[in-house]
Amino acid sequence: GWRRLTYAKGLQCRECGQEYPLEPMNVCEYCFGPLEVDYDYGAIAENVTRERIAAGPKTMWRYRDLLPVGREIVDMGTGFTPLLKAENLGRVLGLTNLYLKNDSVNPTFSFKDRVVGVAISRAKEFGFRTVACASTGNLAASVAAHAAKAGMDCYIFIPHDLEKAKILGTSVYGPRLVAVEGNYDEVNRLSSEVCDKYGWGFVNINLRPYYAEGSKTLAYETAEQLDWVAPDHCVAPMASGSVLTKIRKGFRELMNLGLIAEREVKISGAQATGCSPIVAAYKGGEDTIVPVKPQTIAKSLAIGNPADGYYAVRAIRNTGGWAEEVSDQEIVEAMLLLAGTEGVFTETAGGVTVAVLTKLARSGRLGADETVVAYITGNGLKTLEAVAGRVDAPFLIKPTIGSFESAVVKSIA
Repeated sequence: GWRRLTYAKGLQCRECGQEYPLEPMNVCEYCFGPLEVDYDYGAIAENVTRERIAAGPKTMWRYRDLLPVGREIVDMGTGFTPLLKAENLGRVLGLTNLYLKNDSVNPTFSFKDRVVGVAISRAKEFGFRTVACASTGNLAASVAAHAAKAGMDCYIFIPHDLEKAKILGTSVYGPRLVAVEGNYDEVNRLSSEVCDKYGWGFVNINLRPYYAEGSKTLAYETAEQLDWVAPDHCVAPMASGSVLTKIRKGFRELMNLGLIAEREVKISGAQATGCSPIVAAYKGGEDTIVPVKPQTIAKSLAIGNPADGYYAVRAIRNTGGWAEEVSDQEIVEAMLLLAGTEGVFTETAGGVTVAVLTKLARSGRLGADETVVAYITGNGLKTLEAVAGRVDAPFLIKPTIGSFESAVVKSIA
């Protein structure tokens, strides 16, 4: 039947509440607060049911009624990724209801395809010919791929010292890739200047309010895959802090729309010790985030001045979650633990999440029977360097049974 093109009403300042039309802008002109998409929830509640969602495509676009998109959808089949019951890892950690949301299997192998799908769809609707982003790697590949699919020109700004696989995995889609001698925060500053001067659609600057909404689909899918029940506790990685806040928003929306029962989902955030400004603020009882200079192998989380840090701290506090940091060594061990127990190879960011999950389980912050969901946001093939020195070399043998037995079988005995 007939459907509205979008239930998004406009943009609203998260601080002062000032309202704006649905335009490519991200900062309030009155108080300089961040803008967020506002919806006509009454109309959504009248039209959107579990059945309607279930009848939709097996992608994130089954939730398009809850996203700020209209007729132009750039669809790469993103989302509806597996929610895996992690029984082996759960046994190790003493958790009987542990689940992994495995977003490493998206089209460009990270959760970024969710946010970019929304941002590029919106960019097309706005009539942008050129899209761009500042990225620590995963976003770069996703924007380049979506721009290729949408037939748009694309500029990607990255720190010069990114992992090789991420540079190659972006270049293959044919963007103009610009490596900047500086860290992500410097790349981001430059991008803001380019955005102002050239008026391109930067997914994480002037398109940010739309882009950020894509992460809500992580919560929608989790609830639907748990048979329309919210989990007790979620553990999510934090870079800008946006994913964690949007996961919370996603669950709250489903509750407010009557699609799932009311319950407070505890949300915990994970960072690497070499870049943990959000954790520091949370543990210090502060609201202000003190920027840091990142120094960690978890480059996809290396944002020293996180845009949504304040909101992430608030979400963790308000839900009764926790924020924790882990060392580079703990990150690598967690990557190997996840691969060795559940057969899931995640990048360093996933190692951060699993390492923090481990700390939370061991310190008693997770109940043994609680339904716990850990968000695995990217694929291990993106950060091979992290585990290169930590795995066994292959046995080298002659093509004879004798050589096999003396080299391999004897080593087991």
